[in-house]
Amino acid sequence: MPEFDIGYPHGNSPRRVAPGSRTITNRMAAFRLDHEYYDGDRNNGYGGFRYDGRWLKILPTVIERYQLNAGSSVLDLGCKKGFFLHDLKELLPGVRFKGVENHQYPLDHAVASVREDLVLAPYQELPFRDHEFDFVMGFAAIYMLNLRDVMACLREIQRVGKGRSYISVGAYRTDEERNLFLDWTLLGTTVLHVDEWLQVFQETGYTGDYFCTTASALHLTRC
Repeated sequence: MPEFDIGYPHGNSPRRVAPGSRTITNRMAAFRLDHEYYDGDRNNGYGGFRYDGRWLKILPTVIERYQLNAGSSVLDLGCKKGFFLHDLKELLPGVRFKGVENHQYPLDHAVASVREDLVLAPYQELPFRDHEFDFVMGFAAIYMLNLRDVMACLREIQRVGKGRSYISVGAYRTDEERNLFLDWTLLGTTVLHVDEWLQVFQETGYTGDYFCTTASALHLTRC
């Protein structure tokens, strides 16, 4: 179960973070997980979550590592507006897939090419059969859950998949990294030391790949 970087672009410019720059008001707005988080003010979320084709550049690495082809079945856990699946469909016509989200807004505004294959469900109670998917993607998805639900979600990933999966998790290696990450994040709820994540994986039986999204990986720095 190695740590693996699929090459998602976080940019190279420093992101300057001041203590208190993300207020409880911002976090409450973000946790509504509606228009304000996706397409509203930048202080409350993405500031406009729009398709830009970035997954087309990342997917060749994913396809090669997880041996995907047009006959594969893929689950995107935390699919948001379906951009990953849209680009996967472009590169692998005929691939079978489902996307799942735990809130409605992004599903209502998903790209038309994949919308009918996106479902609303809790990440910790996935509405799929055992071993239904060849590959499960969980990018920037489970960090908003509390620890109990994170553990349930990881067990569900193991149940519905066939052992090939990829998740990213909120993590830190030093106290300064932890403080930076917590000052920056809007939704980050379960943010653990990288060694603690390994303990969680062992406890839940998670055997897929993972990536620790840390302050360093995000190029966060103090103002």
